[in-house]
Order: sequence, then structure tokens, then C-alpha cells
Amino acid sequence: MCAYQEWGGAVDDYRVIADELAAAIASGRLRPGDRLPPLRRYARQRGIASSTAGRVYRELTRRGLTVGEVGRGTFVRTAAPATEPALAEPGGARIDLELNFPVLPEQPARLAASLQHLVHAEALGPSLRAVGVAGTAPARHAAATHLARGGWTPDPRRLLFAGNGRQAIAAAVAALVPAGERLGVEALTYPVVKGIAARLGVTLVPLAMDEHGLVPEAIDAAPPLRAVYLQPALHNPLGITMPGPRREQLAETLRRHDLFAIEDAIYGFLRSDLPPLAALAPERTVLVDSLSKRLAPGLTLGFVVPPAGRTQDFATALRSGTWTAGGFALDAATRWMTDGTAAAVEEGKRRDAAARQRLAAERLAPHAVQADPRAYHLWWPLPDPWRADTFVAAAARRGIAVTPSGAFAVGTGHVPNAVRLALGSPPLDALADALGALAELAHGTPEDAGAE
Repeated sequence: MCAYQEWGGAVDDYRVIADELAAAIASGRLRPGDRLPPLRRYARQRGIASSTAGRVYRELTRRGLTVGEVGRGTFVRTAAPATEPALAEPGGARIDLELNFPVLPEQPARLAASLQHLVHAEALGPSLRAVGVAGTAPARHAAATHLARGGWTPDPRRLLFAGNGRQAIAAAVAALVPAGERLGVEALTYPVVKGIAARLGVTLVPLAMDEHGLVPEAIDAAPPLRAVYLQPALHNPLGITMPGPRREQLAETLRRHDLFAIEDAIYGFLRSDLPPLAALAPERTVLVDSLSKRLAPGLTLGFVVPPAGRTQDFATALRSGTWTAGGFALDAATRWMTDGTAAAVEEGKRRDAAARQRLAAERLAPHAVQADPRAYHLWWPLPDPWRADTFVAAAARRGIAVTPSGAFAVGTGHVPNAVRLALGSPPLDALADALGALAELAHGTPEDAGAE
């Protein structure tokens, strides 16, 4: 039985009721992990309309005091919400399964050897100058060749450069969605997009997903949108790769609604056999990518491939946001993409990701997880009686950082009872230990782990 009790009589203003419950949470009368009554029961207890009760619960979720879980109810949060978007900075946990920073052991030596020519004064001089968003002709041609996959190659004349992938996404949103307008996103999406939208004054509209990714009919049912942001390949966090027929259906939906798609291809290099959505609907798709996962977050460069005829709009957005690439980063990346260094590192990472998925399957068995064998992350629907918040807290006490499903959810509705594990950052032996500890944790209960 939950610790919830009634305080006072019926109140019409939902904010007054929300304030009462917030005070009960602050005072400890409602404790972390306590389950609130089902919505209709609560409405009867307070003598208010179900719609008012729903506004109360949504207000508590908006304030970050509660979390809803599909099929389980609404619970008082185990921990206060973060003040910054999740997944923005490395955490302080001993083993980081929250952020993906895959760096192979041989990478530093390989990358350094490729850059020997740039450390000389004569070669370094041009790299110290500012560059425009179009970079240089050699950089555009190198990037076009490097981003090619599945028979698709971008037109180098339309390639633009940003400082990193997040800046590329921000520029794409700024170019397509005016302040106050709506951007459709997958119901579970890259958390940084939520922060970008908030800073640009853009409203996010969650779009339904199924086992194949974004459901095109969700666009038909949505309020008017200016664009859609999605991850068709190795979706973060679900690991879904959209199959060909779904991509074709989505391309037709975009044309019918005169919509643009922002295709985040950050993990696309792990599926080099698969063409992007931009190959099916080049006139309706802006592709964004970066070197952060391909190489390393500290040695990155962002790419923007706009539709034909729209290059100037995206160039203006990059310049106005000061989201331009640095000269040294551009020259270094061009060298790596030209001499085969970047391709060799990426091939090593494809092998590394597969090895880490095999390790995860072995260490987490017999727990059921959702994972692509080529991805650097997996999605774990938690077994009863665990909830995402309590599992994250229990893992943190063991020095392991994982990400709850709520970090990826858009809107104030219920979220799946799951966590995402990023497999790319720790050394393999540390990853094996962490996965074994999490599997053992999931076999027990929150009470066993002291998580309540």
C-alpha cells in the first residue's frame, strides 16, 4: 500500500492541488518511490473531475517530481531531475554506461601518425585561419566520399561543415523551424534535441514508434509540423534500424505533407551497407552527421547535407549560430578521411561494437534486452519489480552510470520501464564487470539492493 493520504477537501484549481502534493513530497510525507493512486481513483477521492486530476499529475511530471511508467502508474521520483539535459557531459561514475565515447586502443598512435605533416610551421599556418561554413574544395570532396554508404554519395557542392554534430542538428532545426513552430520527433529521442528545441523556442511533438521505427501515420495525425527529426539507422536509444519499405512510406509521407526530415546519421557508419533516407527523398531530407562517434568527441567535425536549392539557408543558420568548424579541425579531418585513417578506425569500431554486443548478450543473459548486434548501445526493459529510477539509483551505488528511459521521452506522458546501456566507453574488462553487476542486481529486488 502506498504512503499516499488525502489532505483537505475538493479544490478546483489544479495548481493548488499540485502544490499540496509537491509540499507532501518535499516534507517526506510522500517518499521517493511511492506510487500515486490511479487517476480516476484520485479524482473520486478529491471530488474533482478526471480531467482536473490529469492536469494535476501532468503538472507534477512537468515539475520533475513524478515519473509515469507504462502499465505501472505514476511514482514519486527517486532523485531530483538534472538541471541540464541528460547525456550532455561525462558523469563521475566509476564505470560510464551512460555516454558513448568509443575510442580504440590503437587510435591515438594511428591518428597522430597521419597528422605529422600538420605539426610543421609551413603546413600549420593555413590551418590557423578562419574558414567558412563551406570549408574547402578538398574537404568537401573528402567528406562526400567518406559519408557515402549503401550506394549513396552526397553532392560535395552542397556539403557544409559545423564544429560538431550537435551544432549541425541545431543549425538544421534553426533553418527549418521558426521560433514558436513545431518539430516532430520520435517519442523516444536523442535528449540533446530537447535542449536545442528549448533554446530555439521550438515545440517538440512526439510521434509514435513501433518495432520498425517512426510510424508515418503519426505524422498524418499530428498538428501541423515544419519538420521531423529522426534517426533511421541504429536509433538511440532503441537500436532500431528502419527497413526499406518503411523508409519508402516515410518518404512519401514527407512529400505529401511538404515536410522536411532532419536525418541524424550519427551511428550510420556502423551500418555502411544501408543507404540513408536522403537517398530516397533527397529533396525533402537534410542529413546531419559528425566524426564524434566515427573518431572521437575531442576530434570531431559536423556535417550538414541540405536538399538541393536550400544550401544557402543552412549556411546562414550555421553562420548566425556561430556553429562553424575550426581550420585545424577541418584540415586534420580532411587528412584522416583522405589517407584512409578514418576508414580504418571506423572498421575497427564496427568490430569493437559487435564484440561488445556479444559480451552484453553473454553477461546479461537470461534477461531480455533489445539490441542490434552492430550497435554501441542496447535497450533493457527492466524485470518486475524494478522501476527505471530505482534501478539507476541502485546501479549508481555500485559505481555504474546508466540512463533511465525518461531521459529520452518527449512530453509528459508515460515512459517505458527501461534503461539504456551505452557500451562504447569502458575498457572491455570493466564493461564485463559492470554488465555482470547489473545482471546480478536485476535478479534481486529494490529492497535487496537498498534502492527504496
